[in-house]
Amino acid sequence: MGRRAVITGMGLVCPMGHDVETVWKGMLSGKHGFAETTIFNASTFPSQFCAEVKNYDVSKYTKNPELHRHSNRGSGFVIGAAVEACKQAGIEVETKEPRDGMDRSRMGIYLGAGEGSVDNDVFFEAVVEGWDSENHRMDWNKWAKVAFGKMTAMRELEQEPNMPAAHIALLTGARGPARSCLTACAASTQAAGEAMMMIRKGAADVMIAGGAHSMIHPLGITGFCRLTALSTRNDSIETASRPFSRTRDGFVIGEGAAILILESLEHAKRRGVRILAEVIGYGGSSDAFRVTDMHETGRGPIQALEAALRDAGISYSDVNYINAHGTSTMENDSIETLAVKSVFKDKAKSIPISSVKSMLGHLIGAAGAAELITCVLAIRDNIVPPTMNLNDPDPALDLDYVPNKPRKMQVNIAVNESFGFGGQNDVVIVKRYEP
Repeated sequence: MGRRAVITGMGLVCPMGHDVETVWKGMLSGKHGFAETTIFNASTFPSQFCAEVKNYDVSKYTKNPELHRHSNRGSGFVIGAAVEACKQAGIEVETKEPRDGMDRSRMGIYLGAGEGSVDNDVFFEAVVEGWDSENHRMDWNKWAKVAFGKMTAMRELEQEPNMPAAHIALLTGARGPARSCLTACAASTQAAGEAMMMIRKGAADVMIAGGAHSMIHPLGITGFCRLTALSTRNDSIETASRPFSRTRDGFVIGEGAAILILESLEHAKRRGVRILAEVIGYGGSSDAFRVTDMHETGRGPIQALEAALRDAGISYSDVNYINAHGTSTMENDSIETLAVKSVFKDKAKSIPISSVKSMLGHLIGAAGAAELITCVLAIRDNIVPPTMNLNDPDPALDLDYVPNKPRKMQVNIAVNESFGFGGQNDVVIVKRYEP
C-alpha cells in the first residue's frame, strides 16, 4: 500500500458560510443556503434560484489581493478555503521565507476545478453583432471585432480550469506536482483520491487537494435547465432540494471551494501537527453509457464502491456512515440507492446515509471535497448530518437517509460518494486516525 495518508487541514467557502465550523454548525441545525438568483437576472429561467456564496471578499484572505484581482469566482473562493486549511495544518502562506519547515518542492496541488464564466455581457453583445440574419449564420469576423475590442485577456484566461490551482501555487509557494481534473460532479473527490495515491507512492509529502467551481451564470444555468436537472420549485425555494423524496424534481445549483491538506503520516508526525483523519481507500470508474444518464444497473457506482473498499482493505460491514451524492434528481437517487444495496448487502438498510446537498446545494466541481470534509467532521464529532426536506419519502427508496435531524452515533469509517455527468464515479473512504 505504501505510506499512510492523513488529513491535517480543511477549508471551506460555500453558500452556508466562509469557514468549516460555521458551515458544520449550520448543517447540524438544518439550515440552507438557497435564495433567488442575484448574480444575473434569472427571471425568465425555469429555475430562478440557486445557492450563491454571499458577502465574500477575497481581500480578507490575502495580503496581495492585486495578484488575484482577475480571479473568477471559483478561484476567489479557493483562496479563502486554502488559507483556512493551511492555517489549520500549520502551513505558512504568502511568505517569502517560510519558517514552517516545509519543503515546497515536495508540496503539490490537485484540484477538481471547473471552468470560469465568460464575460457574459460582452460575449452576448459579440454574438448579437456577429449574427448574419440574412444567411442565418454567425459572421465570426464581426464577432471577433467586438470581442477583441471589449474583452479582457486576463478575464478570459481565468476561464481555464487550471487557474484555481495557479492561484493556490501563488498563495502557498507549492512547487511539487500540480494536477487539475474536471470530471463534472465527481471532480474534487477524484482529486482527493488521487492526491492520496500520490502521497502513498512518495510523489509528494503534502498535497493541497479539493475543488472550486461556480456555474451560476447564464450559460451554465441554461445547460442544466435544458437537461431538466434543476429544481423548478420557485414557490418553495427553501425546500427545493429533496434528496430521496417522492416529490424530488432536481438539484439546487451552488458554488464554492473546499480544500483538504493531505500528507504522509510520517511527515505529519514529524511536524507535530494534529491529524484529523486518515484517507484509506479510493475507487473510480466510468459508466461507459451515456453523457447525462447513469446506467440503470448502477454498474459504475458499484464498481467504484467495491474498488474503494478493496483499496482500503475493509469489508462493507466495517462502514459506519455514507455521505451520498444525493442530488435530488429522480435518476441519481434511485440508482445510488440500488448501488448501495448491491455493495452493502445485508447492512444496506441499517447504515445511515445522508445528502448534505439538501442544505449546501450542488457545488458541482467542489461538491465532493466539501462532502469529504463533512465525513471527517462526522468522525470527529460522532454525529451525522441530516438529509433535509425528506418529508415525503419515495416508497421505492427504503434505506436510512437520516431524515431532517442529525444523529449522534459512533462514526469510525465514512464513505464519500460522487457520481458525475458523463458517467464518472469516484469514492473516497476516511477513518478515525489511530496511531
